[in-house]
Amino acid sequence: MTRKAAEDYGYDYNIPLDEFFQFAISVDCVIYGYHEGKVKVMLIKRGADPYKGKWALPGDLVYPKEALDEAARRVLTELTGLEEIYMKQVHTFGAVDRHTLGRVVTLGYMALIEMYKHPLKADGWAEEVGWFEIHEIPDLAFDHNEIFSESLKFLKQSLESHSPVGFEMMPKKFTLLDYLELTEYVLNKRLDKANFRKKLLAQDFIEPLEEVQKNVKHRPAKLYKINKKKIELET
Repeated sequence: MTRKAAEDYGYDYNIPLDEFFQFAISVDCVIYGYHEGKVKVMLIKRGADPYKGKWALPGDLVYPKEALDEAARRVLTELTGLEEIYMKQVHTFGAVDRHTLGRVVTLGYMALIEMYKHPLKADGWAEEVGWFEIHEIPDLAFDHNEIFSESLKFLKQSLESHSPVGFEMMPKKFTLLDYLELTEYVLNKRLDKANFRKKLLAQDFIEPLEEVQKNVKHRPAKLYKINKKKIELET
């Protein structure tokens, strides 16, 4: 640290170097899932202080010899039982007073899963786990509402640009109407069906199947799938 920087922050220029290594790093994960026309987020009810009994995003401190992405995958695997999940680091949150026990800088991650396939599992910090609709998120512990908002902003941008990211919440075989409903729910607005369909089918990673829906009361719709060999999702 330069002398001017030290003075600007009210520090002694001769502050010992080891004092710069006295704060923690954590990861917090916003896990999205889609089911029956609604997009939801997985939250945990904290079973320990601080904020015991309050809903929060699942997360944990990063171990001293653990990579950041490895820490996020550990949290996701413990909750979902899955090892291969799409995830993306969305933003870094480092307000000095964001944690009550000391300085903790957290990396916010976004993850997407097919929620109906995976039963919820409470981890060591949680006394309860639940799914909450994205438009009805309660007041969360720490700065987790801010972390959620940043991840939702990224998800909205991905859907508006017809990125393949949103399909991580869909089953392997889906209808275009299913994906339209997911997109409308996240964006919280109605879209022109014909224009949406045209833009969606212009993406070369979407492939039609020689199959239609089964066991439906209306006229069966055509099914599609994603060709993952034609896309490279950032993780």
